[in-house]
Amino acid sequence: MDRSIKTLFNNLEAKDKDVQYEAFNQMIAETEKEVDWAYEVWDQLKEWLIDKDNHRRSRGAQFLARLAISDPEKRIFNDFPALWGVTKDPKFVTARHSLQAIWRVALAGEEQKKLVLEHFADRFHNCTDEKNYTLIRFDMIQSLKKLYDKTNDEEIKEKALELIEIEEDSKYRNKYMSVWK
Repeated sequence: MDRSIKTLFNNLEAKDKDVQYEAFNQMIAETEKEVDWAYEVWDQLKEWLIDKDNHRRSRGAQFLARLAISDPEKRIFNDFPALWGVTKDPKFVTARHSLQAIWRVALAGEEQKKLVLEHFADRFHNCTDEKNYTLIRFDMIQSLKKLYDKTNDEEIKEKALELIEIEEDSKYRNKYMSVWK
């Protein structure tokens, strides 16, 4: 891992929130493409998933999801349950940031796509007892749209439209459909 990436990780822990924010945004940009240093930070990010600091949990989930494209050993399959767990974090903003990022795991390959789609479908069907479940559903539909836009995979579009159809409330069904127009 080069010095600039190490500096970014150090800056994520800085006292100055502006320095943290800048480091976060740079990490997001860095992980837009495949990187060769993923395994150098992988275990640290896994630890962050259960850290007492909700910012670390959120960052750990977002970065780990983004690093799935840099995971030829397919470690993400063993670590996905912990990653998915953050999407149900007690702190809703942490859960939401994690859920909004997890679609990126599907960019890593066909098996990873299947894993994400299965989890989204299960959650969509079973989340009505959760607080803010309409936002959770919206985030998943929006995530599927982002995934579709990156891949042009019709299976993803079909899954999203299938999920939207099970929404009984026309107000929310229309809101979810608006993402696909």
